[in-house]
Amino acid sequence: MTNPARWFISSSIPYVNARPHLGFALEIVQADALARFRRTQGSEVHFLTGTDDNSLSNVRAAENNGIPTRELVERHSAAFFELRQVLDLSFDDFIKTSSDPRHAPAVHRLWQLCEANGDIYKQAYRGLYCVGCEVFYKESEVDEGRCPVHFSQLEAVEEENYFFRLSRYQDALEKALESDRVRIEPLERRNEALGFLKAGLEDISISRSSQRARGWGIPVPRDESQIIYVWFDALANYISALGYAEDAEAFERFWLSSDVRAHVIGKDIVRQHAVYWPAFLLSAGLPLPTVIYVHGFLSISGRKISKSVGSGVDPVELARAYGSDAVRYYLLAKVPSLKDSDFSLQTFDRVYRSDLADQLGNLVSRAVALARKEGGIASSDRGFPEGADLLVEVALNLPQDIESFVDAFDFSAALGAIWALVREANRFVVEAKPWERPPQSEERSAVVYLLLETLRWVAIHLAPFLPGTATEIAGRLGLISPGAEGFGEGAFQVREAAVALFPKTGTRAHIAEGSATNRV
Repeated sequence: MTNPARWFISSSIPYVNARPHLGFALEIVQADALARFRRTQGSEVHFLTGTDDNSLSNVRAAENNGIPTRELVERHSAAFFELRQVLDLSFDDFIKTSSDPRHAPAVHRLWQLCEANGDIYKQAYRGLYCVGCEVFYKESEVDEGRCPVHFSQLEAVEEENYFFRLSRYQDALEKALESDRVRIEPLERRNEALGFLKAGLEDISISRSSQRARGWGIPVPRDESQIIYVWFDALANYISALGYAEDAEAFERFWLSSDVRAHVIGKDIVRQHAVYWPAFLLSAGLPLPTVIYVHGFLSISGRKISKSVGSGVDPVELARAYGSDAVRYYLLAKVPSLKDSDFSLQTFDRVYRSDLADQLGNLVSRAVALARKEGGIASSDRGFPEGADLLVEVALNLPQDIESFVDAFDFSAALGAIWALVREANRFVVEAKPWERPPQSEERSAVVYLLLETLRWVAIHLAPFLPGTATEIAGRLGLISPGAEGFGEGAFQVREAAVALFPKTGTRAHIAEGSATNRV
């Protein structure tokens, strides 16, 4: 595909009723890999993330901890921001919906435009509410009054709220999804959203009584007895962070004029992003998102990782023990990008040792050691050695393979393509046996050069996915950066490699799946 010139990419913004868990790490690493890859393709990218501070679940979590809501929100929001360093993230902006001065004015502007369009009215309402989802459910959608996502007992709520005329946008939303004007990946989630639409849309409540919200959140314009519904509030972050309230240049550039407006979300919030959010935008006369990538759930022993039930593994501890790129590799390479997956520390450790330490780490160590015995310099004036045809073929096909896989939001396949090159390089060196050839002979030097050039190629293509590893490999090859282009055109001044790229030893026993110390 021709790479679009300008991308807006966002993760969802999570509630901050607890610290981040590995399920959100999956989402933010996927979004980061997409943003980094598009930058390497020459696109202008704006990558946004942040935290949803104004939910009732945050209020109740603070009450349960006996602390003010703002204190809890600030503490946990900081933990989400710290993932930038922990997971080596490259986001361009981070919004906190409770305190960012750009946000509330943008939410009010969106509300007032929808209101001016005749889409907001007030009426009494009674329904079943899940605080974890921040969603009203119909009785037909639930079993025995329990939330279909959290399995907790739903609350019966009766109050007077403001409503949004969602039903008015039934036809427009169906056309947007069926025509792929708003593309949803995978197809299963697109069909799910269309099924919800075709069942018939009802108007939705978009405010809560200030009393029930404990006064926390953004007040409805001209009615402080009501707080704006957290999803109307939260979804607006995608434009509030761009300066929607003041028609900032960033809003013009990355929302109004972007070639791609992409959201990366979990499958439990498809309805909000594929139905509610486009309807709000249609009402306000604003462009719709162009693509919504929906990843699956990450589970432990078949149980969805969740803040509300205290299950999970702390990504900070995992990265501290194994390194950020080890976590990134597992989440991108071993978790199917758009499907559910089960996590275990045993599998994680096995993948670390097999793929990273044994396959990639040993290849780098072996190539660097051979190069140093050759004098530390390899140049490109020799032809490819005998038996290298398949290695060269795999390498030359790699750029188009990765691009097609990322276009399909399939990071597992993209990393698989890179690892196919790593495995082929390991096979080639074992068969070529350069250590049995005379030092500094043409045959041995050609093998060493091809190994180093293969590693340069690996570093270039790993950069969006494992940026630290790519930089480390480039450093050991004596390259300033892994940004050179072309296979078979490198020149290397190999540096000393005193430390293993992925050491196999280390104390990791303190990480426990779903333990009390790791509840998130």
